Amino acid sequence: MEQGDLFVVSAPSGAGKTTLCKRLLGSVTGLSFSISHTTRQPRRGEVDGRDYFFVSRDRFDAMRQAGEFLEWAEVHGNLYGTAKVQVLERLKEGLDILLDVDVQGARQIRGIFPDAVQVFILPPSWKELERRLRARGSEGSERLKLRLSNAAAEIDAVHEYEFTVVNSDLETALEEMKAILTARRCRTTRVLEKKELVEALRPGRPSGLDIK
Repeated sequence: MEQGDLFVVSAPSGAGKTTLCKRLLGSVTGLSFSISHTTRQPRRGEVDGRDYFFVSRDRFDAMRQAGEFLEWAEVHGNLYGTAKVQVLERLKEGLDILLDVDVQGARQIRGIFPDAVQVFILPPSWKELERRLRARGSEGSERLKLRLSNAAAEIDAVHEYEFTVVNSDLETALEEMKAILTARRCRTTRVLEKKELVEALRPGRPSGLDIK
């Protein structure tokens, strides 16, 4: 069976990563979102089991100690993790998996899946990033300072990623994300995993060509 690919997307808070990922999931087929576990409280409009699995710190620690996470990290004082079962089983089914993780998590994933597609979302400017974070209205001044401080460190990690998308215009950024996904799916090694295609090319083909 064709093996799926792992798409790892990271960004500083306010870059629009969550919106882009949701739009991408609604625009292409065969792409599945890995829902993370987190100890933070739900924001307005977030639903348990759709946006995140919201769990207690004790529950998260128990899962971590049992080795149930593919990656985990502490971000802005909260814990986030990706359950192994969500990713490994769907990859084997041939689905592509989209992971929305922070820089720490992406580094862990890179160590396990060096062939994973790594995409970093940048804001068009620092001023715009600040504006977006303030516009949320969900952070106190101290939390906002923490997010901005962390954002600076996260942006410095952009060189670790294979692809970078600047989210100055949502539609343009979405098309760039789709282009990255399409290019990955057109890799020769992946196309030739489709046994029905290989078999269809065999009859009548000159003997000098050998597609395995």
